[in-house]
Amino acid sequence: MGVKIVGGRKRISFLNVPVDIVPEDILEDVVNDLLLDKGKHQIVFLTLRGLLKARGNSEYADTVRRASLVIPVSKRIIRGAKFLGRIEPVRYMPFEFAIRLLGILEKYHHSLYLAGSKPSELQITTNNLRDSFPGLGIVGRYAGYFKKEVEDNMILAIKKAAPSLILVGNGIPGRSNWFSKNMNNLNPGIFLWCGNCFDIFSGKKKKISKKSWNRGSFAIWESFRKPWKFFMIFPHLYYLLLLLIYKIRKL
Repeated sequence: MGVKIVGGRKRISFLNVPVDIVPEDILEDVVNDLLLDKGKHQIVFLTLRGLLKARGNSEYADTVRRASLVIPVSKRIIRGAKFLGRIEPVRYMPFEFAIRLLGILEKYHHSLYLAGSKPSELQITTNNLRDSFPGLGIVGRYAGYFKKEVEDNMILAIKKAAPSLILVGNGIPGRSNWFSKNMNNLNPGIFLWCGNCFDIFSGKKKKISKKSWNRGSFAIWESFRKPWKFFMIFPHLYYLLLLLIYKIRKL
């Protein structure tokens, strides 16, 4: 239940899942540390659903345990940590985190490889990122939604490009788990799956406002647009039960 120091940052175990505490003012130092040690580092955005999956023995649980940086993106995770008296993690909006990460890479003249999305959308994303981050070297791209037999071609292309960051969006099989499966075939660097980031970069979707993100009100509108998300109430109830169990154990 203690706090670990991992690469200069604090890491807690929350419901037996690793969660990193990365205040915004040290994010640049943390990213630079990952790049300078010449290792293979995955960054994972941890949702509430992901937290519950990571408690088991699933492939995703292994991905989270092996990740160099586990960033909470759910408000409920922050509240849960506070409820249990743990150090309160810092919550990031995935898109905003990706923008900060790209800005840091540009500042230190690092490189980027883009993978995922449909070809036309990936082209728009590439152009927009080149305009927004002119000092960032985009050394390659590979569209998603491909046939399984050509996946090796993408891995080879990424390996030859040797980017500092591989940014992956929708259309890549396995999502966050893709890195864990293929890490041995890739060069050192940072790996990040950011689901809808490419949709926002390409203009296909609008970015959630900071105000809506902080309040959590965007989730209500999501429920209206996608009624099946109502069933997420059951994982939420299970989560509350877990918090109560852990709280009672501490008494």
